[in-house]
Amino acid sequence: MSEDKEAQEDELLALASIYDEEEFHRADSAQGGEIQLLLELPPDFRVVVKGEKEMEYNICFLPPLVLNFELPPDYPSTSSPVFTLSSKWMTRAQISALCRRLDELWEENQGCVILFTWIQLLKEEALDYLGIQSPLEIIRGGSRAGGERKKTDSAATASQLDPRAVLLMDPRADLLPQLLDFDEAQRQRVFDSKVFCCGICFMEKLGANCLCFKECQHVYCKACMTEYFQIQIRDGNVQCLNCPEPKCTSVATPLQVKQLVDEELFARYDRLLLQFSLDLMADVVYCPRQSCGTAVMVEPDTTMGICSACQYAFCTLCKLGYHGLSACKINADELRKLRDEYLSASIEEQKFMEQRFGKRVIQKAVEESYSREWLDENCKACPRCGTNIQKADGCNKMTCTSCRQYFCWLCLGLLSKVNPYSHYNNPGSPCYSQLFQGVDMDEEEAFWSDEED
Repeated sequence: MSEDKEAQEDELLALASIYDEEEFHRADSAQGGEIQLLLELPPDFRVVVKGEKEMEYNICFLPPLVLNFELPPDYPSTSSPVFTLSSKWMTRAQISALCRRLDELWEENQGCVILFTWIQLLKEEALDYLGIQSPLEIIRGGSRAGGERKKTDSAATASQLDPRAVLLMDPRADLLPQLLDFDEAQRQRVFDSKVFCCGICFMEKLGANCLCFKECQHVYCKACMTEYFQIQIRDGNVQCLNCPEPKCTSVATPLQVKQLVDEELFARYDRLLLQFSLDLMADVVYCPRQSCGTAVMVEPDTTMGICSACQYAFCTLCKLGYHGLSACKINADELRKLRDEYLSASIEEQKFMEQRFGKRVIQKAVEESYSREWLDENCKACPRCGTNIQKADGCNKMTCTSCRQYFCWLCLGLLSKVNPYSHYNNPGSPCYSQLFQGVDMDEEEAFWSDEED
């Protein structure tokens, strides 16, 4: 008995020296413990999800097999360890087959310590022994996934299902999130333990102090990336939190940003990122009230927006109160800017603007902009009523076609209806002797002849 006791202590001490505390935990009250066994997966191991739409994922780690054991007093001379074997993703029939394989190994090695042999078998040979290959097929979604495992187990006879085989997960639960979450956590654990050289400060640091861009796998230290993110977010460039590697288009995830900046800065990042996303949607505009600014959904081919927060009805083109079919009261510079932006845009960008403002509205804005430019270049506004007046020929004394007011074309001053020409005969007038400026002599002579008549 003393030899068995000594062999058990030596075996448990050996396991504690080989595996860390997360892999091997020795029981406090008995000669036993628990071992977490990560199976060695082949390269490019994949999981295929069966359902309405088939999806495929690359997996590096599957949730471990868990071997709980207790060593009888007469182990290893006579009795084998008492154990249970459990898994989150295998069926009970598969776990039962592994239990029987462990019994066979004990029969072959009776009288010798067996735990390390069992561990090596489960880690290195379990997949081949069970015929599990890539891709591993699972069925997505609650009872369907559980039903598949239950169906497989029910196909086995009662004698084939070993009572030592334990399912760690509710058969009705969705298996896929469990697999993906464990794989992600285990990858991060491996990454944290490695040493990387930062591509910015060129210092070597543990992965726990580094950030890895998921798409490109480029690695930089957290200190450098924190400063980089802070500058970009303060400048409002939330869509530019990309990998610093030249020409690399990988972008940091919101979770990575949240881990590196404070709450206030992340709130700004989150708000600006949402606004940037909304700006890319053709059917979203913002309430023009400075105290509001709420995002507003607009219907196609209409220029009316109604804010859900303040109930303000506005024109999506000029941002003033909605004016129905009346022309927008938009100034010439803004109208010209909209026209130039549309005409210089790519086909895709023009379609985006047409979706946001309406194609007819855009076309009308372009036409109106050209009309306003022509009026600005060729006409002047009546100083009394504002009507656009074009001077085709004749002298500088103008008569408004709308209000019949006389005014000077040169200085836009109002002229007397009794003697409008006194403006040009008065030496103190800025337009003195400029009545016929730009008019040839024949026209001037004809003018005075008409006046005499």
